[in-house]
Amino acid sequence: MTDPDADLDAMDPAALAAEARRLRVAIRAHRDSSGHDLCWHWPDLWALLPDTPPGGQVVPDWPQFMRGCIRYRASLDAELAHAPRTDREFEA
Repeated sequence: MTDPDADLDAMDPAALAAEARRLRVAIRAHRDSSGHDLCWHWPDLWALLPDTPPGGQVVPDWPQFMRGCIRYRASLDAELAHAPRTDREFEA
């Protein structure tokens, strides 16, 4: 098995700092999402990695997906209990 982070070993300090900044921008964009954006697939974030998951992405069937969405939304009530709420509908 190859090291998925071996590319970092070849980077000089300036390149490593640039990579850290690039990744922080993407992480902040994900962290700072709100509303319906919390629920979406984040291919832009995943594309920052030089490797792909073995076997590709696995997508759950609808019933399992919906149970996961409900569980995720319930976790927001616990973890962000005091965050403002919105009744804005999703718009494609």
